[in-house]
Amino acid sequence: MSARVKVVSEIEKIMANIENVRNIGIIAHVDHGKTTTSDSLLAAAGIISERVAGEALALDYLTVEKQRGITVKSANISLYHEYGGKPYVINLIDTPGHVDFSGKVTRSLRVLDGAIVVVDAVEGVMTQTETVVRQALEERVRPLLFINKVDRLIKELKLTPEKIQERFIEIIRDINNLIDLYAEPDFRRKWKLNPAEGTVAFGSAKDKWGISIPMVKKKGITFQEIIKAYETGDKEAIARLSKLMPLHETLLDMVVKFVPNPKEAQRYRIPKIWKGDINSEVGQAMVNADANGPLVFMVNDVRVERTGFVATGRVFSGTLEPGREVYIIGAGKKARVLQVSLYMGPFREVTKKVTAGNIAAVMGLEDVRAGETIVDANYWDKAAPFEQLRYVSEPVVTIAVEPKSIQDLPKMIEALRKMSIEDPNLQVKINEETGEYLISGMGPLHLEIALTLLKENYGIEVKASPPIVVYRETVRAGSEVFEGKSPNKHNKFYLSVEPLNEETISLIQNGVVTEDQDFRERARLLSDKAGWDYDEARKIWAIDENINVFVDKTAGVQHLREVKDTIIAAFRIALKEGPLAAEPVRGVKVILHDAIIHEDPAHRGPGQIYPAVRNAIWAGILTAKPSLLEPIQKLDIRTPMDYVSSIAAVLSRKRGRILDVQSQGLVARVIAEIPVSESFDLAGELRSATAGRAFWGTEFSRWAPVPDSMLDDLIKKIRQRKGLPPSPPRLSDLLGP
Repeated sequence: MSARVKVVSEIEKIMANIENVRNIGIIAHVDHGKTTTSDSLLAAAGIISERVAGEALALDYLTVEKQRGITVKSANISLYHEYGGKPYVINLIDTPGHVDFSGKVTRSLRVLDGAIVVVDAVEGVMTQTETVVRQALEERVRPLLFINKVDRLIKELKLTPEKIQERFIEIIRDINNLIDLYAEPDFRRKWKLNPAEGTVAFGSAKDKWGISIPMVKKKGITFQEIIKAYETGDKEAIARLSKLMPLHETLLDMVVKFVPNPKEAQRYRIPKIWKGDINSEVGQAMVNADANGPLVFMVNDVRVERTGFVATGRVFSGTLEPGREVYIIGAGKKARVLQVSLYMGPFREVTKKVTAGNIAAVMGLEDVRAGETIVDANYWDKAAPFEQLRYVSEPVVTIAVEPKSIQDLPKMIEALRKMSIEDPNLQVKINEETGEYLISGMGPLHLEIALTLLKENYGIEVKASPPIVVYRETVRAGSEVFEGKSPNKHNKFYLSVEPLNEETISLIQNGVVTEDQDFRERARLLSDKAGWDYDEARKIWAIDENINVFVDKTAGVQHLREVKDTIIAAFRIALKEGPLAAEPVRGVKVILHDAIIHEDPAHRGPGQIYPAVRNAIWAGILTAKPSLLEPIQKLDIRTPMDYVSSIAAVLSRKRGRILDVQSQGLVARVIAEIPVSESFDLAGELRSATAGRAFWGTEFSRWAPVPDSMLDDLIKKIRQRKGLPPSPPRLSDLLGP
């Protein structure tokens, strides 16, 4: 039996010895070579079960990925590697690099302990490189570096050995600067990259070779031999490089040596990523990666297969076994595990158990979603979920879809439901007014891929509207107190609105302040860091997903507690689609000053309370200098110096602005911002303006107010598109004469 062909029992044995397990990811800017690197590792080191030995393996298993050359789904693979005479199982997740799929990167990092950062030797550290390194460090995931496409420095740029070395030093320095900037003090020095130690590898994933300084010393290879092979174009010499210094050996040796095993990693990662009591039985079991402790399984990915949902994730403590009753924290439901499997290469093999510290796949949990925490059913009231995952981007572009063939409508609805489960960053909803099916995604590419998957995986062709940018409504001033009456006039609510300050928005956005944390801790944070009055902050009832806060300032109102949940639901509904243009409201504080509530529950149901609360909130918004916020994209453009002025001209035509220009030899790095609404044909314009010599990355930057000169016209257009009356409601429409 070859070293790569294994039976499940052999892998189970290695996985049970936690010191011999590593959980890693490959992260990078789009097109820097993540998937080529993963394929090279898989081809040389993937565990192949006897069942699939001899089948062609490829990590990008979706047709759309092969056609486009980009990775859309994070794929799990398990690699077998021997180092120092010992066997290791390395669970690897290949993550997407395109910003539209950054939600999947965030979820993947949650279950990893180390990451290989792949950087193109020519392009260097780009926007998404910075984003994913920052995400990794926030999750306490240790970064290692692989400088890829070294052959391009020799063949294309024809650099001298000295210039190549300078390029390497520059890339290593850039990553170390990010570690300085984003790593916590305890990890900053420990995780700094040091090529002499072997935390940096250099190579070509395409040609399957890789070296590190320790490997060069061990094998007696000189860099001059590599340069000569490429300068002469000697294919045999290049092929010999992959035999002398195979990429998988260099990278996996580096991983085994420098990425901590799950037991070591969980000691320092759990206190950061889990919000429960670390000193509790569950907390201690996770900190110690105890296979005999209570089961805790964090799901990072959900796939819909013909046989049902497959949830992939990490066992942080306990042992995952079929037949076990578990509790799904987010769904608040019990379920039974029907099947447990482990990854053999990209395929799943059924197993009897997966122990703490390992990656597993589970079937039978129909209510599970990506980001969910699963615990032993006996601990349902003692365990807390993991910290809420924070996504770098959020859905800001929407399209309306309808099937080309009307009989495909039920099929399309079901397919969209499954796709939104697999990808929580893809939002699907029905416009009640028009009956349109709306899909919101991170950008035009995200939506384009969703439509391709609809066709390829579900056989449904759709007609799609042009992409529509999603806006947010907000206020710029405080309102007076408005009275909202229920339709039966028996319930009255006195509410006002005002803008949240930037500090509060930042604390909520970054997950420091959350709806479900202890109200005293939340009040302390808001009073210390955002200037809130402590007593007012204690009275927060709700924080919604778009960063709006509901505060109860009433005193002695009868029956208020009995309708509290209904009032909170009304607050959420009122701000889900605001009065200006039926767009979500963001950054608003709603204050309840007083209320009169009917004593008879029959007279104070949702049908009475919802309109009363909504109308008073909407009246407040319409009188508090309402405005729209638009999504802004950050651009990171590399171009020859000669083209900077041409780029500036393109950006100024599109309401963009340059934030910074850095000179890097003959190349300029332009950092800029542009509204998403102006970016749909940006790629073509930039290529045209730079004769195709610019390359760039984008990421979601922030929400910014729409210029006043455009506001009225934009509101009219959005309302018209949604089939609403041309003007927002008047106060008399909401509050009566």
